[in-house]
Amino acid sequence: MNTKITFNTILGVITLSVLLSIPAFAGESTAGTKIGVMTCQTVPHTGFTLLVHSTVDIKCRFESTDRSGVERYIGETGIGLGIDLSSNIKKEMVYTVFAADFKSGDHKLAGKYVGVGASATVGAGVGAQVLVGGNNKSISLQPVIEGNTGIGTSAGFTYLFIQPDK
Repeated sequence: MNTKITFNTILGVITLSVLLSIPAFAGESTAGTKIGVMTCQTVPHTGFTLLVHSTVDIKCRFESTDRSGVERYIGETGIGLGIDLSSNIKKEMVYTVFAADFKSGDHKLAGKYVGVGASATVGAGVGAQVLVGGNNKSISLQPVIEGNTGIGTSAGFTYLFIQPDK
């Protein structure tokens, strides 16, 4: 019996665990109504990656479903605890935004969001994150798509911190 565990096996188990936990985590979030879509892009050359933690600056754009306008945010995102073996040139995340009680305007999405996520990239790649937080932890960010360019893989507990870009 071969008891040798390869790095790819460990990484596969971590990635699968994170992806399987996404529906369970999403079910714990506050139920609500879709209030809009937020698109975030990483800022080039701002990333800092360690094996178990990474961070990169982002710029986000929120557009509400009631077409009341566009709000812009800046902040950072990353892996708070997990594994990150990435050298991404560019990352774009698109989230559907849900909230229980929400009136758009005044940058009400500002705050800290936490959740789980995973991605894999070789040239071009994909990933997913499910995040809950914001105003009284009543806002849920559900992934629509995450597109990456670069090389690497990451999985773990993720975070997103955004503030108004005025």
